[in-house]
Amino acid sequence: VCFIPGGLDCSISFVSHVLGKVCVHGRQKEILGVLVPHLTDLTKSDCIWQRICWRLVECVPDRWMEAVVLGFVQGAPGADVLSRLLGNLVVKNKKAQFVVTQKMLLLQYGHTTAVLQNLLGYLSLDSLRRTLLLRVLQELLETWSSSSAVKHSPAEQQLYISKAILICLSHLKEPEIESCRQELLTSMMEGVKCHLDSSLPQLRRLGMVVAESISLKINTEGPVLKFEYEEDDETRELKSLLVQTPPFCVVPSLPDDNSSEKAGAALPLVPESNEKPHTAAPVMPDEELDAELDSDDDLTPYDMSEDKELKIKAPVYIRDCIEVLTGSRSEDVDKWEATVKALEDLVRKNPAATREVSVELAKILLHLEEKTCIEGFVELRQRAQVAVLTTDPIPVAKYLTSQFYSLNYSLRQRMDILDVLVLAAQELSCPKFHGKTKHSGVQKPCIQLLPGSDSSKDWKRIVDERIKSKTRRFDMGQSHVELASRPNEFNSVAGHFFFPLIQHFDRPLTTFDLLGEDHLVLGRLVHTLAILMYLAVNTVAVTAMGKALLEFVWALRFHTDSYVRQGLLSCISSLLLSVPTERILADMTEELLETQSWLGDVMEKDPDGDCRRLALQNLLLMENLKKKLEAVPS
Repeated sequence: VCFIPGGLDCSISFVSHVLGKVCVHGRQKEILGVLVPHLTDLTKSDCIWQRICWRLVECVPDRWMEAVVLGFVQGAPGADVLSRLLGNLVVKNKKAQFVVTQKMLLLQYGHTTAVLQNLLGYLSLDSLRRTLLLRVLQELLETWSSSSAVKHSPAEQQLYISKAILICLSHLKEPEIESCRQELLTSMMEGVKCHLDSSLPQLRRLGMVVAESISLKINTEGPVLKFEYEEDDETRELKSLLVQTPPFCVVPSLPDDNSSEKAGAALPLVPESNEKPHTAAPVMPDEELDAELDSDDDLTPYDMSEDKELKIKAPVYIRDCIEVLTGSRSEDVDKWEATVKALEDLVRKNPAATREVSVELAKILLHLEEKTCIEGFVELRQRAQVAVLTTDPIPVAKYLTSQFYSLNYSLRQRMDILDVLVLAAQELSCPKFHGKTKHSGVQKPCIQLLPGSDSSKDWKRIVDERIKSKTRRFDMGQSHVELASRPNEFNSVAGHFFFPLIQHFDRPLTTFDLLGEDHLVLGRLVHTLAILMYLAVNTVAVTAMGKALLEFVWALRFHTDSYVRQGLLSCISSLLLSVPTERILADMTEELLETQSWLGDVMEKDPDGDCRRLALQNLLLMENLKKKLEAVPS
């Protein structure tokens, strides 16, 4: 640090230009890592140095201002230090104001939580800058409550904006909250609706947490908004941001901890003298109570050691089960429970009797509601539905697929239909899970349909299974017990599962619009079609299914919901894995070239990370097909 003797005036614009030039060339950490600690010490108690520091930053040319401001925000150890170093720069300089209030908050989302706390804390520490804080909060809430932003921005940016909103809320004072209470309430209602409409659990949870926090701020005395969700590290971090941590709170905590330990060590000595009065006081009421209870000691208890619980016998015929499940008498509740528990085994043991009433039984199970609090009711009903569908596939599949597009069904029932179709298709296509093994005890192969699944893990499992099935191995002795071979039962019925589901997706009903607000069900439908396509490998209808699926994907490829797009990309994966290579190259060459171009755009431009990953994997699969084609001798 140079000192100019004699009180002469000087200009530091040259130093500002050097600082800006160095920062814009990517050397922020090197120069500001040394400069910021020095300036922090010098500006603690010297207002002259504060003015020098402010002037240093103000004289940086606008074309370099972003790099300098970003370096100071990232390098400052706290909001109060940043306020001393920058002063009211954001009020005086429009470029700095744009960087701080727009670019770092709305256009970027890679900064850490500490940087966000520095930035918004800096805006809150001066009355001139607090107007900018309120304006920033308003713009953040507009983005958070925009349905277009929720659909088209990545989940990481949504999390970043949510953190910024909660930090802003933590800095608001009561008069400021009172002045913008109505705007906060409006934004909360619009934003929580957009987030709850999302198919991604992370975005729904973000909407709940932020809405709860806004409600807590605007309703300090009345009831507050409360949602039910599973807390994780992310939600706990978000909630902690709403509580403003005072600066330098760690330093004075050391003597407090010691003193609390000393106080804790002295505490056991005090209650010893007070223990007797507290224990002596309730002695009389206890004795009086015992005296009153003495009169009951003469009663002899019944001997219940030989008693046995009465077991309700479950029906042994399918038609009896139908009669019990459709009955309305309340005294048959125990028999109803026994029927629900026994129905799956009864269906599998009596296939001939089941086929006589299969559609009727499928209809009863689809509409069956829980009469009592029976443990695992949803799973028991689903397993019974799967048993009926695998016992008589064609008529039951026709019924279920037709009901998927019928009126007067809830979204839950429609998604139940999709789950049952997938589980039954898995069972029919994997004979090793049928026969001697019990269905209740064996873990069936399950493909996750919910939007929280890790697509990369499913992909790796699918590829590993296919490689294993295509690999020849020489016999090295008896390493495993071979299962009895059976024909693939899904071969003859795959079309009955697949084609009815793909036919009417673009026809809106009064209570059901797949291409509209019911995009969650559309996402489940797309994933279901991808699984059915994968399970149809080596079936007669696989080529026709592949062509129909490719047309379906092409019609929906620009869907705004990321869960739907993930399902569409999974459909392409299933098609490439299941349809024979020669049939793909013979019947779908032109379509695949267009699909390849689309996949390239998805890999580069899609805001969702899972979509980009799936697109890349599909492109690699296509590259393998191209190599196969080149390897074939002409």
